Amino acid sequence: MTAFQPALTTEDLRRNLAAIRARIDAACARSGRDPQEVRLLPVSKTVEVERLRLAYAAGVREMGENKVQEAHGKWQAMREAMPDLRWCLIGHLQTNKAKFVAEFASEFHALDSLRVAQALDTRLQALGRSLDVLVQVNTSGEASKFGLEPAEVVPFVQALPAFGALKVRGLMTLAMHTTEEARVRRCFVLLRQLRERLQQETAYGGAIAQLSMGMSGDFEWAVEEGSTTVRVGQAIFGARALPDSHYWPEGSAPA
Repeated sequence: MTAFQPALTTEDLRRNLAAIRARIDAACARSGRDPQEVRLLPVSKTVEVERLRLAYAAGVREMGENKVQEAHGKWQAMREAMPDLRWCLIGHLQTNKAKFVAEFASEFHALDSLRVAQALDTRLQALGRSLDVLVQVNTSGEASKFGLEPAEVVPFVQALPAFGALKVRGLMTLAMHTTEEARVRRCFVLLRQLRERLQQETAYGGAIAQLSMGMSGDFEWAVEEGSTTVRVGQAIFGARALPDSHYWPEGSAPA
């Protein structure tokens, strides 16, 4: 894996963001896509608030976070000075943490349980808020990953209109953790095909447009296969101090 250098200044972050954006644009050119269709979501998990302030100064207005309590603490620390900063939860959620997500998150990319959907909806309704959600799919077949099995996705999404505060926008996946391009691309192709089925077979139709797929090591392949959001952390902020196993349980993966 590439050894990502720590980004310690606003200029470091601007340079890294521009380099990632240029690679996204090149991938769009190769696949005949409009670069405006692809959003770069900086993943700030484990990055301290001081550097997130530098990222804000570099133009970042949304952050992707894995752990709810970490994200909630950062939101509390930054919300007064940076009220326009959006927070996207991209990691597995337990029902007892739904109250925090409902309070501050703009998006949730890892919905894979009707119990979580109910918990979020109840909290959101009480607060008069809504939340954009993406359904997480385990496209790799790896037991270590969270997400629905592909065969479960259509019936699961068909049940979601019961939760009025949840705005279903698309699908999310983590591809197989391998350098074999063909195996990684298969995960992305499967997610795109599932989106097409959902557009035809559920009440949401074209509202299910987003494909959140692609991270630091594979985002160019994801863009070429139709990703609308790439989740990039280490290639922007630099390598984390400790292995990912130190920060996250099984079912999570680096970004």
